[in-house]
Amino acid sequence: MDIALTQDNAGAFALSLNTQGTDLATDDGLTTAMILSVFTDRRAHTDDRLPGGASDDRRGSWHDNVLPVAGDQEGSRLWLLAREKRTTDVLDRARAYVEEALVWLIEDGIADRVVASADWHPQRTDWLVLRVSIDRATGGRYESTFNATLQAR
Repeated sequence: MDIALTQDNAGAFALSLNTQGTDLATDDGLTTAMILSVFTDRRAHTDDRLPGGASDDRRGSWHDNVLPVAGDQEGSRLWLLAREKRTTDVLDRARAYVEEALVWLIEDGIADRVVASADWHPQRTDWLVLRVSIDRATGGRYESTFNATLQAR
């Protein structure tokens, strides 16, 4: 069971309160795990083009140092798409980055299959709409949609 995270209309994530507003809400599904996996910055590969030109900040999650399997990485490389133009290549990379971030669900036996898609937001030119479909190993399907900003932070 995880503390529940939700995304608001501005694209920000926050902790959720229970229906009485007296305690933190919990999430027994995949939502919070997916949010943390997709929206935490994974360390860039050595051949990745970094946004902002001359920067050598490859980012990465501090969690990588404490993960039980040496060499595992947490997060996604979506942050590399900051300042990119609206092209089909960017959509393809976004989809691949999301699936890469969620492959641990298959490796850990939580899911049999993870499929992601990315489209341009119809009103926000700097947002991607990310859709994720996860076939659970125990049966059933989890589906969710999130927005990701391409603004440089």
